[in-house]
Amino acid sequence: MFNKRSIILLACGLMLLQVATAQQKWTNAKAKEWYAQQGWLRGCNFQPSTAINQLEMFQPETFDTATISRELGWAQDLGLNVMRVYLHHLLWTADKEGFKKRLDTYLAISSRHGIKTLFVFFDDCWNDTAWVGKQPAPKTGVHNSGWVRDPGTMIYTHPDTLPVLEAYVKDVLQAFGKDERILMWDLYNEPGNNKQHNKSLPLLKKVFQWAREVNPSQPVTAGVWNNGPAFAELNRFQLENSDVITYHNYSYIDDHQHTIDTLKKYDRPLICTEYMARRNGSIFQLIMPLLKKENVGAINWGFVSGKTNTIYAWDTPMPGGTEPKLWFHDILRKDGTPFSEDEVAFIKKLCIR
Repeated sequence: MFNKRSIILLACGLMLLQVATAQQKWTNAKAKEWYAQQGWLRGCNFQPSTAINQLEMFQPETFDTATISRELGWAQDLGLNVMRVYLHHLLWTADKEGFKKRLDTYLAISSRHGIKTLFVFFDDCWNDTAWVGKQPAPKTGVHNSGWVRDPGTMIYTHPDTLPVLEAYVKDVLQAFGKDERILMWDLYNEPGNNKQHNKSLPLLKKVFQWAREVNPSQPVTAGVWNNGPAFAELNRFQLENSDVITYHNYSYIDDHQHTIDTLKKYDRPLICTEYMARRNGSIFQLIMPLLKKENVGAINWGFVSGKTNTIYAWDTPMPGGTEPKLWFHDILRKDGTPFSEDEVAFIKKLCIR
């Protein structure tokens, strides 16, 4: 017979077993089986042309469903089937239920256009200060002048940030962790950027732990993006803990092929979640066929030119706001016309059978 103490110990043991099971990374076989069901993934990092950053995209006052639907319709016409979309925890803290409702609305729109979504939680790129409310106007000719990090350095100055971030990640994952409209979860974009280096490692480890505790049905990942020695520990953790290997590469085709060959040793599906910088030689006509041949998911940076100003290069502002002859990122103008007719024809030919 079990006495009361035995029952308590048994219950505790079962709870520990459940946590341990939930925290397991997918096996290689499971990851490959999942990937085989997706078909070749191709799409963009998506920000509607009317939003300068993640906050403006999903705030209730500026949540522009008409533009989102129109632009995702253009993506569907090109034969694209996935979009990578950034979130921000301040939107959740301001209005938890409203934020999740807007995410559901976005997913309803994207799924109508045959497009799955890869949501991104945290990000170490660009501006450190973020706020809820009216966002800044774009700086003329400046790439991503209004993009904001999440959480940024506030995690070091506000001790209550970490439990808020945990609650945010778990709530969103619990709400959408079995949603078939979501392809996967990108837990942390470019950890260590802005010279944060290993200062970002504790949050990177925490967000993987939180995701494993919720145990969504979709895979989780965090893409490697810099192979410099300062990122060695970050890269090691990302590669050892991602269900599916994701990475960024904005270089020419030889370098990109080398990246693919290097990552193949992990024997897991590969998805490139950022590429395509025309000035760098990372162009659709070279990189997309390579990714398709290697069965690597292809998600380029930028779709419709707008408030993010990503037609301008990272380090080459054009204060006069003249349109560069060679766009850095993006495919279409706000009216749906392409930067290059030949480029769009090439994408359609590769994506639509």
